[in-house]
Amino acid sequence: MRSTSTPGRSPHRPAREDASTIAAQPRTATGSSANSSSRRSEAARLAVLNAADDLLVEHGFEGLTIEGIAAAAGVAKQTIYRWWKSKVDILFDNLVLDAGSGLVWPTDPADPADLRSYIHRFAGFLGDDPAGRVLQALLGHAQLDPRTAELLHTGFLDELRARDIAHTRAALGVSEDEAAVLLDALLAPLYHRALVLRRPLDTAFVDELLDQHLPR
Repeated sequence: MRSTSTPGRSPHRPAREDASTIAAQPRTATGSSANSSSRRSEAARLAVLNAADDLLVEHGFEGLTIEGIAAAAGVAKQTIYRWWKSKVDILFDNLVLDAGSGLVWPTDPADPADLRSYIHRFAGFLGDDPAGRVLQALLGHAQLDPRTAELLHTGFLDELRARDIAHTRAALGVSEDEAAVLLDALLAPLYHRALVLRRPLDTAFVDELLDQHLPR
C-alpha cells in the first residue's frame, strides 16, 4: 500500500460532502469521546480511500472488491457500507478529491502559458497519477453501466469541462465555442493515447500537441 504522503494525494484530505452520490457522513457529536470517535471515523475513511486506490492499481477494476478494500483498510465491510454504496462510489469520491488538487488553474488565467501548464497537468493526472487510473477505470465502466455514466458526467466531467472552457476563454481571449473546440482538440488525443493506445503521455508528446494549436 502506498503511503498517505504519496504525491498528488493530501494525507489529510477531507471527506466529500456530496450527499447525492455518497452515503451520509457520520453525524458530529459533542464531547471528548465524540471527538475521538470522529477522528477514528476520519482515519477509517482515509484508509478506505487509500486502500481502494492501491488495490485498483494492483488488481484493476474487476479485481477490486469491497471485501478486499475492507481487509486492506483494516475496517469492517459494514463500516464501508455506512458511507458508500459500492466500489464505484468509493472510486468516484477519490477522483473528485484528488482532482481538486491535481487539476488546478491559476486564480486568474491571463495568457496561453496558463493553458499550456494546465494541459501538462492534465496529462500527468491522466497518465501518471493514481487518480488517473481511477478516472480511466470509471470511464471504462461507464460504457456498460448507466448509473456510473450519470454519476461521472453530472458529478464530475460536466463541471470540469465548464470550468476548463471558462478558464481557456480567459487565457486566450476567445469565444466560448472557440474555447470548447480548442479543448476538444487538446484533450481528445490525451484520452485516446491513454485509453486506446495505452501509451505514455510524455512531455515531448504533449509539447508537440500544444505547439500545433497554441502560440508560444
